[in-house]
Amino acid sequence: MRTANLSGRLVIITDDETAVDVEQASDGLFGPDPQGVYERWADFRAWAAGSDLPDGRPFAAADLGSPAPAPRQVLAVGLNYRAHADESGFAVPDSLPPVFTKYVSSITGPVTQVRLPDGGHTDWEVELVAVIGEHAYQVEEHDAWPYVAGLTVGQDISERITQLTGPAPQFGLGKSYPGFTPMGPYLVTPDALADSDDLELGCTINGEEVQKGRTRDLIFSVPALVSRISAILPLRPGDVIFTGTPAGVGLGRTPQRWLTDGDVLVSHVEGIGELRQTFRA
Repeated sequence: MRTANLSGRLVIITDDETAVDVEQASDGLFGPDPQGVYERWADFRAWAAGSDLPDGRPFAAADLGSPAPAPRQVLAVGLNYRAHADESGFAVPDSLPPVFTKYVSSITGPVTQVRLPDGGHTDWEVELVAVIGEHAYQVEEHDAWPYVAGLTVGQDISERITQLTGPAPQFGLGKSYPGFTPMGPYLVTPDALADSDDLELGCTINGEEVQKGRTRDLIFSVPALVSRISAILPLRPGDVIFTGTPAGVGLGRTPQRWLTDGDVLVSHVEGIGELRQTFRA
């Protein structure tokens, strides 16, 4: 199943790429709020599986918002691909990866224009994103997939000067300028993917490939992240986990490279879709 946030309303995306409004199709059993559905995710899945959905309507990608527009927690994982840890100059984490936050005010949908901070070094980081569908606390890794509502595409856009300046890193602020957390276009349930543990992801700038990897190379898989994070804090329905980025970010290049005015960043994850961000000075 694929769901989306179409102009602020929860929709199901059909096989012919049209959108079915959930509130209308369910006669009000489920509301229009794309975030609120995660509180009733199991009921929603059961209803969707057993319903004869009406015909959908065409839509424009620019009208899509984030499939999780207002999570209570946005947790982002660093150094979760060996090649990215190497290019960043850090050791590969063993038992627990670095985890930081991105602030909710930075979340947008999949097709946006992003203003570049003045005088900054703005970088790209394509990521697979997991959205939680059930309350998860101290979950065992082998039991973790059922706690995931679905997967989507994310960009952990990062302002490196802000992130790295000062007596201690400012990861949360450096990664949370307006528009720095695009997600979408759809939320795809794990069962709708050929192999939810092995998906290609990557991104291009103005058509040039700058990142390409596979999620099978994650040091900590999606179930491992759910287990290790939930061992410390409860994960709630609708929470978001950015699972890490493969090699190829601007910070790790020689010479280093940053996004500039007019750049178009296109990010994808196999079986889910793509993001498109245009950057403006």
